[in-house]
Amino acid sequence: MRKVFYFVITLFLIFGFTGRALAGRHLSLMLDWFPNVDHLPLYLARDQGMFRAAGLDVEILSPSETTDGLKLVAAGKVDLAVSYQPQTIMAAARGLKVRAVGRLVGHPLTTILFLRDKGIEKPSDLDGKRIGYTVAGLMDVLLDAFAKLNGICRYRPVNVGFAIAQSLAAGKVDAVMGGFKTYETVTMAAKGIQTSYFELEKHGIPDYDELVFVSSDRVLAQKAGAVANFVKVVEQAIGKVKADPDRALAAYFRQLPDADRRIETAAFRLTLPYFAENQVLENDRWQRFADFARANGLIDAGLPASRVIWQRP
Repeated sequence: MRKVFYFVITLFLIFGFTGRALAGRHLSLMLDWFPNVDHLPLYLARDQGMFRAAGLDVEILSPSETTDGLKLVAAGKVDLAVSYQPQTIMAAARGLKVRAVGRLVGHPLTTILFLRDKGIEKPSDLDGKRIGYTVAGLMDVLLDAFAKLNGICRYRPVNVGFAIAQSLAAGKVDAVMGGFKTYETVTMAAKGIQTSYFELEKHGIPDYDELVFVSSDRVLAQKAGAVANFVKVVEQAIGKVKADPDRALAAYFRQLPDADRRIETAAFRLTLPYFAENQVLENDRWQRFADFARANGLIDAGLPASRVIWQRP
């Protein structure tokens, strides 16, 4: 009887430790948008077994809304999310316990996008227009700052969500804050619609990391090693993307066989130069944007960048 008891206890300990180990290596990752070539390094890493080789089981999820990721991270529902540097700073300023842990795209892709040949040549030409925005709580606030900086005294904001191309093509809005110069320009050109845009960093908005990975203090306390390994794999994957773009794109299409090859290939060529050079989140650069956010009403009080940036072990 005693032997049976010890055998049961041994099994309990083995499976208990195994369960905790598996839980510690599993990471759920919520994207910011539907899967596209902005996320290509993630799919390359999955295709090449890079996550598995690092002892990770990464589950990639797609959101129903563009703000889902940050909310779910803050609520402890997912381990990681792809978000935006401005949105992360704004969330931290509101008291959410979120941290930027790495980056995917190192410079702004976001623009104010509009149809060509509509008489819009400078930002102030948008005065009195209907201007759409994509991510509520981020792009509408950036739009307000952009308007103040560029002489747009009157405009009507319209939430267009994912429907950027449709809203512009149908004339529901005259421009959209949030369209990427590397993606929406391509998708609309494929339909014979020519676009132009204003780059934010050339019209008063500081340079920033477009796509970043965020996590929560709770997850980082429990899975710091797994998150650090994830960031290392992302850096390696981006290196592979830049070293052999064609092979990386082929891996992406293996992972997402239903993707539109013509559009995604064209978008990838435009996006390639913007993938992050490394995984260093520069304190001065983040502080510069946080100070801009405070000065322009994106956040209500000053925010030390050190409160947002995670220091990897």
